[in-house]
Amino acid sequence: MTRAQKGKVYEGVLDQLKSYIEYHHLKPGDKLPSERELSEQLNVGRSSIREALRAMELLGLIETRRGEGTFMRAYRPHHMVELLSNFLLNESRTREELFTAKQMLEKEVVMRLLEKLNDKDLDMIEKIIENKEKEKLHEEFFQFLFERSGQPLLLSMWQFIYGFTHTVHDIQYERSWYQKVAKVLKTGDQIKVLQLFYS
Repeated sequence: MTRAQKGKVYEGVLDQLKSYIEYHHLKPGDKLPSERELSEQLNVGRSSIREALRAMELLGLIETRRGEGTFMRAYRPHHMVELLSNFLLNESRTREELFTAKQMLEKEVVMRLLEKLNDKDLDMIEKIIENKEKEKLHEEFFQFLFERSGQPLLLSMWQFIYGFTHTVHDIQYERSWYQKVAKVLKTGDQIKVLQLFYS
């Protein structure tokens, strides 16, 4: 079998596993069948199943517990980011471009949500600003905004880029900065959004 053919088989097994997980509505904490059972159910060789599971574990999608089995876990973009950052962030230009991309996505989500959040959303934002420790505030704040925006692709892009930039930049703002963002979300002042991100 050629490398290209092996690649197609491997991709096919990953697709089958993804479909299996979706069909059975597996969520974090749920146990996956054994390699033998998956091999029989998907009609795929055990070695291919093992290889696909290793890839999923590397990406942080599943975890293997010795003596217990394989379990679904919540997707952690930082896990994959940590594996790749040493290779991709050697160039200072790359680091700066990723930081700029992060800012652009954060600005975009704020712009999209101007005057569109309800009182419950705004109360939640205030709680995040008041209660989250400084190290987690930026991530929790923008995670909430991206989730409320209804743009899952933008959320995934931001999670990935934030993970990279977080490994090389100490991304921290004063709480007053987040309070200003919250105020702008209420008032809908686009000029102030630009001032917050690019001043």
